[in-house]
Amino acid sequence: MRKALIAIAGLALLLPASAFARGEFEPQDEFTLSAWVSIHIGALDLSINKAVVYLMLATVLTIALGIVLMRVRIGVKPSTRQTIGETIYEVAQVNIAEQGLPSKAIGIWFPYVATLLLFIWVLNFIGFVPLPISNDHFHIAGVRLPTFAIYAATAQLSVTLMLSAMTFVFSHFEGIRYNGVGRYLKSLIPEVPKAMVPFIATIEFISIFMRLISLSVRLFANMLAGHMLILVMIGLMFVLGHVYLAPISVGVATLFYLFEVIIVVTIQAFIFAALSAIYIGSAIEPDH
Repeated sequence: MRKALIAIAGLALLLPASAFARGEFEPQDEFTLSAWVSIHIGALDLSINKAVVYLMLATVLTIALGIVLMRVRIGVKPSTRQTIGETIYEVAQVNIAEQGLPSKAIGIWFPYVATLLLFIWVLNFIGFVPLPISNDHFHIAGVRLPTFAIYAATAQLSVTLMLSAMTFVFSHFEGIRYNGVGRYLKSLIPEVPKAMVPFIATIEFISIFMRLISLSVRLFANMLAGHMLILVMIGLMFVLGHVYLAPISVGVATLFYLFEVIIVVTIQAFIFAALSAIYIGSAIEPDH
């Protein structure tokens, strides 16, 4: 596993990048989205861009991973593949669902938080695998080829905000469904003197919307920072124009890369799924 990660890191960091080929380096250009397939319905923009393609790819891979690890040839004596699947299931069940959701809601919302865990992990991970999914191309012997590059869809705030919005909507929907509108709204405001109720209510409702922002920004900021650090370290030798800096810049970039792949990818997926479970659980049982 370690050798595979190092090989991927070297491939991701040493493959040609179009920005380097042009003799310039702008890290933010890697996160610029342009429409590949323009789709407009009135004022609604449904165009397919790089982030959408990564989301589609992550969806397919998540479904395939779930089927391969947890559905195909399940036996009494677990194989390595089955053991990995059962470990993922146990983490989602014990460390996420049971810790954040009340027992009466686990049956309904465990599939959601488990899917979040696996989907965000896959989406984060493929963001560090060099793929020929890029806005730029290069030419070899007159043949136009796509540029291999790493890109994280979760480094786009619109992606993480939409994932957070689902949890936001589901939590309040369940809070109202289990408690009723009046009781649920009342539970959002702590007991304070009547004169302070308007002020406290305002603060509490602002904090509710801040959950939506903080949940999305946490994932977005961590993934964006990781990719920017890698791009900046690789680009340093091109910006300064000194080849002898290559071992240093590539070495440091590789360390950042391995840190992101081994630790950050998994931690951020776990935190997002765990907080989603906590938010939904606290809405269902606001008194606990």
